[in-house]
Amino acid sequence: MKSIVMLALLAVAVADKRPLTTYGAPGPAPSHGHQGPQIAIIRDDRVHPDAQGLYSLNLETEDGIVRQESGGPGGSQQGSVSFTFPDGQVFDLKFVADAAGYQPQSSFLPVAPEFPHPIPQFVLDQIAFAAQEDAARARGEVRSPSPSYGAPSK
Repeated sequence: MKSIVMLALLAVAVADKRPLTTYGAPGPAPSHGHQGPQIAIIRDDRVHPDAQGLYSLNLETEDGIVRQESGGPGGSQQGSVSFTFPDGQVFDLKFVADAAGYQPQSSFLPVAPEFPHPIPQFVLDQIAFAAQEDAARARGEVRSPSPSYGAPSK
């Protein structure tokens, strides 16, 4: 009986404690914006589309970023972008975007292998083997696959 009373008192004492967590205002959210120094824009020449649809854009920043773009009727655009990587390499990209699609040009872009590229020998062997099978099937020397499992018949 004493142990039941002690357990009841202990349960009341534990239940009386206030929770350790609080529901106050949250802390400041982390900033994901630019944390470095402000970069000045040296040149910002923009000609907004006129009645014929012609426009141009010329931007240059003090850290060496240069962007030029112009466009005309029908949605055709051409331009360039250049900047310097932290290791000193200069990135240069020229582009044309018209009815034929977006066509970038830069020494930094990967180049697809020339086509037609040489066909590996194992592929040529497989093609020859398939041709032999087709010829044998046409002569009736090769049976079609069986729809059920079992020992092959002779």
